[in-house]
Amino acid sequence: MATLLDDPRSLPAHQTRRGVRDVHIVGVPMDLGASRRGVDMGPSAMRLAGVAERLAQLGHAVEDHGNVRVPDRTSFTGTAGGRAFLPAIAEVCAELATFTAGALRNGATPLVLGGDHSLGAGSVAGVATALAERGEALGLLWLDAHSDIHTPDSSGSGNVHGMPVAHLLGLGDPRLSGLAAPGPAVRPEHVVYVGLRDVDPPERALIRELGIRAFTMRDIDERGLRAVMTDAIEITMRGTGGIHVSCDADWVDPSEAPGVGTPVRGGATLREAHLAMEIVADAHAMLSMDLVEINPILDRHNHTAELAVDLLASAFGRRIL
Repeated sequence: MATLLDDPRSLPAHQTRRGVRDVHIVGVPMDLGASRRGVDMGPSAMRLAGVAERLAQLGHAVEDHGNVRVPDRTSFTGTAGGRAFLPAIAEVCAELATFTAGALRNGATPLVLGGDHSLGAGSVAGVATALAERGEALGLLWLDAHSDIHTPDSSGSGNVHGMPVAHLLGLGDPRLSGLAAPGPAVRPEHVVYVGLRDVDPPERALIRELGIRAFTMRDIDERGLRAVMTDAIEITMRGTGGIHVSCDADWVDPSEAPGVGTPVRGGATLREAHLAMEIVADAHAMLSMDLVEINPILDRHNHTAELAVDLLASAFGRRIL
């Protein structure tokens, strides 16, 4: 695989020749976008698994900035849920976008610990805003069993964690689609999915209409993970200033990652997941990252959070030799 290692001038400003980064961690303990409770404990589970310590052991300068403020779900009256939580989610995402934009402006790599995947509407928007100030576009690599490209009108459940990609593309509710300045946060030709295996008909139609490149698990089965990730990295780097990697823990097969709210059998194996992250690290193009949707209530002895921390270590440069 061709990488940027041969030309140190091509390394992003946030990363030195040795690959050492300033990493700014923030948690988003939010479950407002999901129907099942528990993912709000995901950031705590990853901290308990030693995420900051693991990245520091790799030589990175790590700062944990605590959590973005998220309203308690029990503070909402009546039977609020689904779309009713969208205004509150938008406020959380606006604060998160401010954080990720500020981190990138300061030369750091924002690492967002979720929380449900609706937070992606904020994390990516902030990075896109800071990058646009340099006159550059953002590439988006979405590792997920689901495409998360519903709009509020197309979603049957109304759950906002199924909508962040649509909002990043400038669709849906303006309170979420308008977080990047200028908008939209990303363009369809700069978005790539890897690992899809559960896509609703309206999402399938929109992906085709917009021409978004999507690699399903069948593509991985037929071509192999390395070939798929090589193509995905190349596409997201084409015409952009770098990549945001958004990884849903349900991208990994539930036999390896049981602590997720929306498990779908047939996902990436343990080694495929690590290889994907190792390829991301080798490309030296990652500007920012999310790891989301870990639900400790459904987990076994914090196994999924520990796996997530292992995958983050691979994405941030851990090597076997």
